[in-house]
Amino acid sequence: MVHTFIKYINVNGRLMDLSYPQVMGILNVTPDSFYANSRKQTEAEIAARAHQITEEGGSIIDIGAYSSRPNAEHISAEEEMARLRRGLEVVRRELPDAVISVDTFRADVARMCVEEYGAAIINDIAGGNMDADMFPTVARLGVPYVMMHIQGTPQNMQQAPHYENVTKEVMLYFAQKVQQLRDLGAKDIILDPGFGFGKTLEHNYELLDKMEELQIFELPVLVGVSRKSMIYKLLGGTPDDALNGTSIINTIALMKGADILRVHDVKAAVEAVRIMTAMKKPEE
Repeated sequence: MVHTFIKYINVNGRLMDLSYPQVMGILNVTPDSFYANSRKQTEAEIAARAHQITEEGGSIIDIGAYSSRPNAEHISAEEEMARLRRGLEVVRRELPDAVISVDTFRADVARMCVEEYGAAIINDIAGGNMDADMFPTVARLGVPYVMMHIQGTPQNMQQAPHYENVTKEVMLYFAQKVQQLRDLGAKDIILDPGFGFGKTLEHNYELLDKMEELQIFELPVLVGVSRKSMIYKLLGGTPDDALNGTSIINTIALMKGADILRVHDVKAAVEAVRIMTAMKKPEE
């Protein structure tokens, strides 16, 4: 294993120990997410999914109301907030102690979710690039912030992604943005290399191969590859066929230092974590 330092994040005043990798379950309150089975619209569907995530061993529920798949429709902040309010109200009612992450790139949405519903983590696919107020907002709110690497926006990111050296450019991106956040007083920064976001199939696998280089930042790393096209475009099929490939990549990611796995299939990811953890030799 590549871990050489202890990592914790502060979630609602409690320390979450990331020396044992955590599993974040996806709860999409969207009508158009790329994996059809992940779309939850009614209160009953939202409640059932929240319970499923926790019962299968997920420690974080990641609620998203804006589909970020390639070429997704761009919705207004008002629509995103309305969807999130519905989802957050159900999850808070059903599981009042759940650790909730909100998947949004908008500062106003992030603020509403933290201040009104006690969301513990902000998960930003844009790394602050789509809302200039996001960095000051998360610094002020004092919540853990997942900063993802993306080239472009969800509407154009897969049209012609180009890098001279994808790993080096992702590392430079993080170095600059981590410094910006720290200068604002932000704590608990989590890095997400952004598999599938402005990257070709080759870029994704090159980044996966070199992923342990992210350890230089001594920050937690989140990996989200669940059922993505980097799996089914390589192996054939559709998102429905991509669970086995997801488990394989999640296992590789854990070996290369992933601290949080963001997934649709919580049970499979929890099993990968348990198996990988069992391999660690106890200290003498």
